[in-house]
Amino acid sequence: MKVYQCMKLNAISIKVEATVQDAAKLLVSHHIGTLPVVDEAYHLVGILHLRDMLKLVMPSFVNMFSDFDFVRSDFGVFEEATISAETAVKPIRDLLEPPVSVLAESGLLRAFAILDKHKAYDLPVVDENDRLVGIASRVDVGTALLTSWQKNGLSDKSL
Repeated sequence: MKVYQCMKLNAISIKVEATVQDAAKLLVSHHIGTLPVVDEAYHLVGILHLRDMLKLVMPSFVNMFSDFDFVRSDFGVFEEATISAETAVKPIRDLLEPPVSVLAESGLLRAFAILDKHKAYDLPVVDENDRLVGIASRVDVGTALLTSWQKNGLSDKSL
């Protein structure tokens, strides 16, 4: 089975010139955690993750601790943190991670290997010209693999 057979065709993406505020609106309105970043021709130029956006308000002391078991419920006043107006209008290009993608014609194990290596939940899918054509989640790829196991004669007793 190929990635294009299980990917979502309606990948929500954002243009590289967009602002932090634009990205936040898309992440919230579509309830997603990964935004492929594209140029005017829809070539994949980077990836913006929800975690990168949230780090904008993460208190600096967080990096000093390896575990947070001593914090019982919340970080107090820091829980109300928001980004500044200056940060909201900054271009997202400063937050981008390098593009990690898979070709639509790639096999599912290749896609899963890339997801696993990069500890990603979603993987942009591109065509041979590196244009965004979809997005495949870890769940999309995993359930497609499990479905192929069943189609190949794996009985319920084997599971």
